[in-house]
Amino acid sequence: MSLRALSTISRPFLLNSFKNTLKPQQPKILSSMLYRNYTSAAAPNYPGLGQPDMTKGPLYRYDTALPKLPVPTLEETCARYLKSVRPLLNDKEFAETSAAVAEFQKPGGVGEELQKRLLAKANDPKTVNWLEDWWNDLAYFGYRDPVVVYVSYFYAYKDDHLRKKPTQRAAAIIQAAMDFRRQVVDETLPPEMAKKSPLDSSTYKYMFNACRYPAKPSDFELAFDPSKNNHVAVVRHNQFFVFDLIKDGKVLSTADIEAQLDTIVKMAGDRKDPAIGALTSDNRDIWTEARKALINAGSQNEELLRKIESSVFLLCLDDSSPVTRDEVSRACWHGDGRNRFFDKSLQFIVFENGKAGFLGEHSTMDGTPTCRLNDYVCTTLAKNKIDHGPATVSSNLEPPQKLNFALNTAVHKAIETSEKNFDELIGKHALYVQNYEGYGKGLIKKFKCSPDAYVQMIIQLAYYKMHGISRPTYESAQVRKFQHGRTETCRTVSSESVAWVKAMVDSQVSAAEKTALFKKALDSHVSYMANAVEGKGVDRHLLGLRLSLKSHETKPTIFTQEVFSRSSHWNLSTSQLSGEHFDGYGWGEVVPDGYGVAYMVNENNLSFNVASLKEMRPEHLHHYLKEAATEMRQLFEQTLLEAPKSKL
Repeated sequence: MSLRALSTISRPFLLNSFKNTLKPQQPKILSSMLYRNYTSAAAPNYPGLGQPDMTKGPLYRYDTALPKLPVPTLEETCARYLKSVRPLLNDKEFAETSAAVAEFQKPGGVGEELQKRLLAKANDPKTVNWLEDWWNDLAYFGYRDPVVVYVSYFYAYKDDHLRKKPTQRAAAIIQAAMDFRRQVVDETLPPEMAKKSPLDSSTYKYMFNACRYPAKPSDFELAFDPSKNNHVAVVRHNQFFVFDLIKDGKVLSTADIEAQLDTIVKMAGDRKDPAIGALTSDNRDIWTEARKALINAGSQNEELLRKIESSVFLLCLDDSSPVTRDEVSRACWHGDGRNRFFDKSLQFIVFENGKAGFLGEHSTMDGTPTCRLNDYVCTTLAKNKIDHGPATVSSNLEPPQKLNFALNTAVHKAIETSEKNFDELIGKHALYVQNYEGYGKGLIKKFKCSPDAYVQMIIQLAYYKMHGISRPTYESAQVRKFQHGRTETCRTVSSESVAWVKAMVDSQVSAAEKTALFKKALDSHVSYMANAVEGKGVDRHLLGLRLSLKSHETKPTIFTQEVFSRSSHWNLSTSQLSGEHFDGYGWGEVVPDGYGVAYMVNENNLSFNVASLKEMRPEHLHHYLKEAATEMRQLFEQTLLEAPKSKL
């Protein structure tokens, strides 16, 4: 499975207006997690890594052996920056930008001083990752707009033909997720690998039993002790319930879980309670104040909130029945905004007609770990590799507990305000899923192309067909080969990609020339991505240099030029993962005049999820993606497929 981290959802354009003084909010673990003693186990050594910590299980033992995130040289970042902005500028603008870059990187200049400061931070023995605190604050915890639409991301599942009843499917999902959790908690889950080398697993500690907390000026994350918190939270008709998933040291059978969920459905009835969950859909400062009001409204309210926040995960039992891919994706992306708790790291969603999906809170986890979790859930259920336990329901189950919040006028008013704000926000957005069945990575590989780079060019061509111009495009590149690594930006638009898309719409250009230009565009993208995954992109290094300025110091010209902000104004925010059991995944746009484009590259099909404000006409981009993919196939079947050998 090919995965890309979903950090595009972090709204990187915000970094153009960063704070001079930061107070980073680090994620917190409320109790020290007890590591098992694995000293008798054997573990392979990998070239370039330090010694694994054999007191930890396979999941975490390589984390401290990984190299630290490097700081690129000033010269190489400045050169890459100029190359990346060249296709966006006319000759005059490029000359001005080149002069500013030359001034910035000259010997003894401000760039050299900022580089020294950044290197000092990176080389401090106490620093695990020089970017981590800054990135957590600017991209996530300090970001004040709602997490839903702008930060959260979803996966929509394909249908489960064996489980149409919603509580039956939900119970099976819970069982499979608990099996994955067991491997995380006891650390036996193998680490993810890239090119036969382990990746950082530190964010797995914030997968289960974790929640984001609203606070001013920055939110924070809490992870609760999994040995003491084995309850699942369930929301039905805006009403929250909890019940324990482990009894006598064992996970409940799937039949018992289903029985508990059936009880919850009966307890909830047809009545919808005031939507406490809607408060989590609002601006973070508004939610911060609303949470205080909610706690003050009743002596038990904080404890009840803690039951949701500390739960293994949240199950949302929706009463809606979305049918089409577009409808299911929208329902997973945001639903009605009421039957959710958007701060929870993991929310599994099951609809009345048995369709299902997932919503992830992005602050401490990028998409690869949760994609692995969701793929595990779907695959093990599809292949019947989960032990569901006895089919008979136990006679002595403790009934689920309903969380009865005490509400007052202030809380009711806050809920009404948040519901109104949510409805207005969602009403401005549209989402379309393009399931393109013309071909997939099977044919792309026959073209001898990188499937990911190929699809990036589909997106570039589609955007150019629609808008007549190429604009900044963000593709997420994971840097988890480094300690606490998350993502770097791969800047897709290049002089080579612009030359190619222009040629593709020019009838005077021959097929051979179009293909030659395509190969150059593809090579440029593959090269940039290769550098980005080594921590040698442009954006994170420039961010570190900017944040190394002291509050009283004047910003150098390179950071004040309009092109600097324009080049990271991500009109296209893109990322890729692939899963044969997913029917879609995605997120919202990161700039008002942009699109969130999530894509999957499967063996025989390509899937695109396009989300944006309605005024950006995402349905048109949806159309042009199909048109671009078809035109590229028609061209490359002529020019890139090897001619079949004639029979003697």
